[in-house]
Amino acid sequence: MTDDGASPTSVRAEVISTLRLDLLPLRIEHAAEMAEVLKDPALHAFTGGTPYAPEALLARYERLVAGAPDPAVRWLNWVIHLRPEERLAGTVQATVADRTAEIAWAVGTPWQGRGIAGEAARGLVTWLRTRPVDAVIAHVHPDHHASAAVARSAGLTATDEQHDGEIRWLLRL
Repeated sequence: MTDDGASPTSVRAEVISTLRLDLLPLRIEHAAEMAEVLKDPALHAFTGGTPYAPEALLARYERLVAGAPDPAVRWLNWVIHLRPEERLAGTVQATVADRTAEIAWAVGTPWQGRGIAGEAARGLVTWLRTRPVDAVIAHVHPDHHASAAVARSAGLTATDEQHDGEIRWLLRL
């Protein structure tokens, strides 16, 4: 608990706006458009797996929207709405437990290289600074230089720790 009585499990996703983006709390209705955004197998080059079929993504979003089964954990998920194009371009997420937020991001291939992931991650970290969170972590494959640049731009620093072959990045708030 914080001095104002807030706990990490009281955190709820809300709209986060940046210069070009609105991070919109995930809704089941986003699945159809996001299946198209995330359909490129190249998005899985560093994380493994394959893109979700539209029906599977819908089922996944239903689980995410329902929330974590552990009441001490909060799943926070957003879609990245690119205002200039009036379309969705990716996702950001934060799993909050024990005053630590583990964040991740994914931007569809057609929108990569435009600073969208970095802007979204910075917006998310700025928002997390106003919540009962003491640390932000991300895990980045050592060869994924673009994702490392996103983590760095959001204020995280690479550590010597690895988890499942990925480098742990950390920001203490």
